[in-house]
This record gives sequence, C-alpha cells and structure tokens, in this order.
Amino acid sequence: MMINRRRFIQGISTAILLVNGKSLLATDLSGFEKRKPILRFAIASDAHFGQAKTPFQEYLDTAVGHMNAMHQSNAFDFGVINGDIVHDDIRFFGGAKQTLDKLSFKYYVTQGNHDLATKEEWETAWNCPLNFDVVIKKNVLLFATTSNKKGEYLPPDLEWLAKKFEEHKEAENILLFIHIPPIKWTKHAIESTPFVELVKKQKNLRAVFHGHEHDQDNIKWQDGIPYMFDSHVGGNWGTNYKGYRIVELFKDGSMLTCIMNPTERINEAKIGF
Repeated sequence: MMINRRRFIQGISTAILLVNGKSLLATDLSGFEKRKPILRFAIASDAHFGQAKTPFQEYLDTAVGHMNAMHQSNAFDFGVINGDIVHDDIRFFGGAKQTLDKLSFKYYVTQGNHDLATKEEWETAWNCPLNFDVVIKKNVLLFATTSNKKGEYLPPDLEWLAKKFEEHKEAENILLFIHIPPIKWTKHAIESTPFVELVKKQKNLRAVFHGHEHDQDNIKWQDGIPYMFDSHVGGNWGTNYKGYRIVELFKDGSMLTCIMNPTERINEAKIGF
C-alpha cells in the first residue's frame, strides 16, 4: 500500500493506524476528528464512455472497482457521477449505466456538455430529471444540468436553483453538483455573475462540485465557498492519473476531503474546522 505523506492544507498530517491487523490511513476512518460524519460520499466525473481510441470500458470498470473497494472498507452514503458520462453519443448511455450499476452504493448523475441529450432522452436513460434535489437527514443535495442537446456551456437554471435555495433555507447543509464551472478560473469554464451573486447569499451552502476540467484536482474559493474539482475517470486528456474525490461532511458544515489517485490519497483538505 502506498503511503501518502502530503498534509491537510491546514496542517493535519496523515497517520497510519492498525485496525484488525490491517494498516489504514487515518482519514479512511469515520471519526478521525472524534466525530462521525453525517455524510460520506464519492464524486467522480468525465468517464467519456464511448470516446474513440480510448479504452473507455476499461477506464469505467477500473473506476467502479476502486470506488467499490473503498466503499467496502469505509462505506459511502452515496456517489455522484458529475457529468460527461458518455462522449457525444447517447447510444452509449446503456453501456455506461450497466457499468455504473455495478457500484455497491447508490449514485446520482448530472448532465455534462458531452451528454448530448434532450430532457426526455436523459430522463429515459437515467430515470431522473435534469435538475433535481435529494434530502438526506436534513441535508440537501442539488443536482443541475449545465448543458443541453447541443453541448453548449451553460450556467445552471438560476430560477430553479433560487427556488430550491428558498425551499431548503432551513436545511442544515446544502451541497451543489454541476458539471461546468460558472467562474472563469480555467480554460473551459464560463463566467456567470448571476450565479455567483445567487450562491454567495446562501448561508447553508457548503460546497459546489465540478467536473469538466480534467486537469483540475484542487479546490478554488469564491465568497468563502469552496468549489471542488475531481480530476477525471476517463477521456484522453487531463491529470496524469484517473481519480475521484472523497468527502466527509460533518453536522456543523465542516468537511474532510481528498482526491484518490486512484489508490493513493492526495490533496487532502480540512474545511471549516
């Protein structure tokens, strides 16, 4: 087992513990902060299932295998596949879903700019709307599309988002999942000032999660809100590894998070402590 020696951004070092004779990274354990997280989840993006000249089936099988292995050692409450599930051809939705259904935990999906589907095509393939919310133990997950049948780069539906923020204003924590970054930090992002103005007013919004930028595996900040990227699990460009993000959310809105690379833990961060 490779031992990651990077430190949490705010100075928490990784520790090795022995549990039932097995060595585990301390952050694999709920209660690392002597508190149990209220939600623990995995988020992956950009499978690009069906992309020509890539071993896309192998890529997605590998990602599913890694996440299932982590789930077995320390269970996830859910997972998110945050856009660009397929590559420009919705005929691959069936194969991608068949593979993702091998995940050992419940997962949710969002549409990316390469998921060239209409509302009806998306709902038929994934049995969920393009924009939807999920409530788990007084915590709210918001999922929104940032593209369309043409593959355009779009901000999420702000009218829908504002309605959901108002509806869930008493929720303890809100997490927002969208594929395309709405702030022009990166080459393929867009700039949506109305989005920024809306989200900065939400006192219970803890984080925004993105895919899209395969070469990004970091956290960017805007108005005190962390925007988290998760590398990529497929495609033909990006970071020199294919990985995903793990997040542990605590009742007070604080979080522990890292990138899995895909078996080594990197870019660990402690937020809101």
